[in-house]
Amino acid sequence: MDLSLPQAYLIGLIVLLGSAAVLVGRQILRVRSDEVALARLESRGKDQPQSSADLYELASVQLRKRLYGQAVENLKLAAKRSANEPAEAQALIENALGFALAAQSNFNAAIKHYRAALKAKADYPVALNNLAFALEKQQKPDEAKATYEKVLELDASNRTARKRLKRLERTAA
Repeated sequence: MDLSLPQAYLIGLIVLLGSAAVLVGRQILRVRSDEVALARLESRGKDQPQSSADLYELASVQLRKRLYGQAVENLKLAAKRSANEPAEAQALIENALGFALAAQSNFNAAIKHYRAALKAKADYPVALNNLAFALEKQQKPDEAKATYEKVLELDASNRTARKRLKRLERTAA
């Protein structure tokens, strides 16, 4: 098979454009599914009181769309309604609330909610990672380092904790 330069160029261009079309299509489908879920969950809230699970799902969509203020409101309401939920559900809600607050640079409140998540489920590596990151932002490197080490005790293959711990050790040296 003998390809000339213009043929190779056209084949490369077609492959590049096809790849770009696939990536754009996936992004459109993802945004569309978030929009549909957001509309469905918001309309459900107008008809009847929402459960903590519905509020958590709504807040998750809002977090993906970077609507942090609305997500905080829904997660606070979900946390109030989650008293009868299992500890894992309470931990998920508290961790998400901490994440939303941290995204708004409210690290003091975020730390409070990460600790509440860990109170509900002590072996929750995601909440520990988030807590350690918030502690870093609060200029508490020793506490952050200890928290990352605790993450690695629970999950030795946690790349986030390993990377952040190495970064803390480099800045301390």
